[in-house]
Formats: sequence, structure tokens, C-alpha cells
Amino acid sequence: MSHAGRRSQLLGAGSVPAAGGDCTMAPDPWFTTYDSTCQIAQEIAEKIQQRNQCERRGEKTPKLTLTIRTLLKNLKAKIDILKDLLLRAVSTRQITQLEGDRRQNLLDDLVTRERLLLASFKNEGAEPDLIRSSLMSEEAKRGAPNPWLCEEPEETRGLGFDEIRQQQQKIIQEQDAGLDALSSIISRQKQMGQEIGNELDEQNEIIDDLANLVENTDEKLRTEARRVTLLDKKSTSCGMIMVILLLLVAIVVVAVYPTN
Repeated sequence: MSHAGRRSQLLGAGSVPAAGGDCTMAPDPWFTTYDSTCQIAQEIAEKIQQRNQCERRGEKTPKLTLTIRTLLKNLKAKIDILKDLLLRAVSTRQITQLEGDRRQNLLDDLVTRERLLLASFKNEGAEPDLIRSSLMSEEAKRGAPNPWLCEEPEETRGLGFDEIRQQQQKIIQEQDAGLDALSSIISRQKQMGQEIGNELDEQNEIIDDLANLVENTDEKLRTEARRVTLLDKKSTSCGMIMVILLLLVAIVVVAVYPTN
């Protein structure tokens, strides 16, 4: 089968029958939007190159600049539409995961081209010739391989649509089981964290009680120390009084009973 025939099959994989039961298949809106977006990107590259050539000749290019700005806005809007369409198709399982990955790669390439074109328009990036050569010109389309004709992986080679869907469902079930196990582990860790927090609260209460006990004991020790100091002063005063009394008694005795 030729490349064109294989591409037609790929483009018609997500199509729906036309009204009235006709066997003609309507093209996938994602691919239709993608092709028009690539054409806009090609046109922007050509306009940028034309503007730069005019500027090198000293000509003013206000109309070209305005046209390029409008095309850049259209390019961004088209890319946003592609993102929404891809997200909707993947979330509702209208396409397989492999198909979604292929479309995402094409979309990433468009986003990169948009950034290069914007940088070239602002004279911040590569030269326009390099930008243009990186886009999908007619020559590049004929010479470059179609990204949708890539080699099918071994996992899905030879499988029918129903078999591929069953394989995807099995993978999803395995992922769900892994998520359940992860959720169980997180729940246990949360419970352990709560128990550790409760233990820390109890330890803090014990530490607070010990601090209060130490403070009370310290106050009692200071009170007893003041009492001991006061008793020591009193005992010292009593000793001095006794010495004075003894001296007075001695004087009286000497006076009453003088020695010969």
C-alpha cells in the first residue's frame, strides 16, 4: 500500500459516516484543524521572510507587520482548539492512548514552531530562512517522512481494534490497582503521622508538668534558704549577747570580791 493510502486510512480512523447512511467517511476534525494550522504557520514564515527582505531594502512594512500579527493570533487560537479537541478525545476514549501520543507529538511540534515564529517576528530568534526551512513546505512534505507512518510497536502489532481496547483496559485496571495500593500506603502513613502527633502532644504535656514541678521546687528551696540565713543571723546575735553577759558578770564579781 502506498504512503498516501496508509495516510488516508489513518485520517479516516476517527471519522464518522456521512448523513444519509453514505459510506463516505467524514475526515477527523482534529486532522482538518491540524492541516489548516500548519498552513497558517507556513504562511507566517513566508510573510516574515518577505517583511525582512523589504526592511533590508529600506522599505516600510506596516501592512505586512499587521498581517503577521493577525496570523500569529490565528495560529495560537488554532493550537488552543487542537489542545481542546485532543483532551476531549483522550478523556472520552474516542482514540487509543497510542493515537493520543502521536497527536500530542504533532501538537508539541506546532507549539515549538509557534515560539520560533514569534521570536523571528520580534527579531529575537533564528533567521527567517531557518524558520521557513523547519516548516512544512511542499518540498519538505514530499521529502520528509510522514510522522503518522511510524513503525507500530510490538505490543499492538497484529492486534485488532477490540484486542487493543482490551489491552488498554487491562493496563488501566493495573494502573487502578497501583493507585489503590498507593492510596492505602498514604492512608497508613497519615494514620502513623496522627499517632506520632498525639504522642508528641502527650510528651509536651509531661514536659510542661515537669517544668511546673521544677519551678515550684526551686521556689521552696529559695524560701528555705532565706529561713536558714535568718536563723544564722539570730544565732550570731544570741552568741554576742551571751558573751556580753559573761563579761558583765565577771566585772561584778571582781567588784564585789576584790582580790587581795
